[in-house]
Amino acid sequence: MERLQKVIANSGICSRRKAEKLILDGKVTVDGQVVTELGTKVSEKNTVEVNGVKLVASEKEYYLLNKPRGIVTTTIDDKNRKTVVDLIPTQKRIYPIGRLDYDTTGVLLLTNDGEFANMIMHPKNEIDKVYLAKIEGLVTSDAIHALENGVIVDNLKMAASKVKIKKVDSKTNSSFVEITIHEGKNHQVKKMFEAVGYRVDKLKREKIAFLTTDGLNSGEYRKLSHKEVSKLYVLANKK
Repeated sequence: MERLQKVIANSGICSRRKAEKLILDGKVTVDGQVVTELGTKVSEKNTVEVNGVKLVASEKEYYLLNKPRGIVTTTIDDKNRKTVVDLIPTQKRIYPIGRLDYDTTGVLLLTNDGEFANMIMHPKNEIDKVYLAKIEGLVTSDAIHALENGVIVDNLKMAASKVKIKKVDSKTNSSFVEITIHEGKNHQVKKMFEAVGYRVDKLKREKIAFLTTDGLNSGEYRKLSHKEVSKLYVLANKK
């Protein structure tokens, strides 16, 4: 049994928030009866209709995209900029898992599976998100320790699970730092470095768990295999 709004969202016709509004507005029926309670649970045996149209379960799809710079991580942009969804031709209503900034590149997962998306994003599952940041300035060991111990960002304490200086260039006054986090809050990596006195010049997400952009040029994508999806579930369930 699953919550009605989740079932509607997983069908691919709309987001969960939109599904909740449809329920509250009396646009959803279960076995012919109007349902307006968000806590209602249904199973595969129930017939769900939205605006008089029977719900059909959407086949799950999972994609890995090498996100380019200059693309927004959303499904629709009010400024009519190209979105990450535009880069993947599919009839399914897919959406990005988490968010990469406009100028951030690298590994991005997209799906139409809400349960899978929540699993990847939830910090309790400790799915590694590994970034390589080009930093303005020479990063000190004190700054590294502070990032690992936790810094205050937007009134919340955020800590990296691992931080490693990959390269320091005194001639260009810059550093390359690998940072691993489990959350994925808005501008998190940039704000964490700002909290210890550094500015991020460039940022690339190199990994989500064991997934990388190997073999993919900027803007290219591939489907995840069943084995990869299963392995991610195994990693999450170990925590």
